[in-house]
Amino acid sequence: MDDLTEAAAALRALPPSCGPVRLIAVDGHAGSGKSTFAARLAAALGGAPVLRIDDMASHAELFAWTERLARRIVEPLSRGATARYEAYDWTLRRFTEPRALPVAPVVLIEGVGAGRRALRPYLARLLWMDRGAEESWERGRRRDGPGLSGFWDGWTTAETRHFSADPSRPFADALIREVREGYVMLPGPRSGALQDQIITDGDQFRPPY
Repeated sequence: MDDLTEAAAALRALPPSCGPVRLIAVDGHAGSGKSTFAARLAAALGGAPVLRIDDMASHAELFAWTERLARRIVEPLSRGATARYEAYDWTLRRFTEPRALPVAPVVLIEGVGAGRRALRPYLARLLWMDRGAEESWERGRRRDGPGLSGFWDGWTTAETRHFSADPSRPFADALIREVREGYVMLPGPRSGALQDQIITDGDQFRPPY
């Protein structure tokens, strides 16, 4: 099977979930490989728009972005209109000029908490990157280096608190596991309808970040 072609076709075949859009969430622990998987899935979808939760959150509001996302993203997409939002710059510590998120048959939302309770009614599918918290966090720390160790200390506490109060994995339609061939997509806790399948991503193993 060639990369994520079959998975993309299955998503395009779903009924719309947010106005004319099939909204797909890619959730999982920080460092689990969500961004890489979402980018590859977006490419397989022919360049599907991707909203990064990192652009909606901030240092002051690591998880208190639900109302902003609902107002800036969900509401316009549900009307079939282009969404516009200010992306947060984690270096400058402020929101920057507006960006556009166009209406498309499939739009991806990628990031920790993308499958949270408030968003699930608008999702066509919730995909969970099935890598454990400790392994994911260790990978994230290696990626970001010692300069961000203080941030990671606070983040892991906040993420644990979030998923304890509002877990996503129990509601996932599919679990995404990384293998040498690419990814394995397994039925999630919420749905056993998807058959086990290997989604190849070339012959070479690539790190998911």
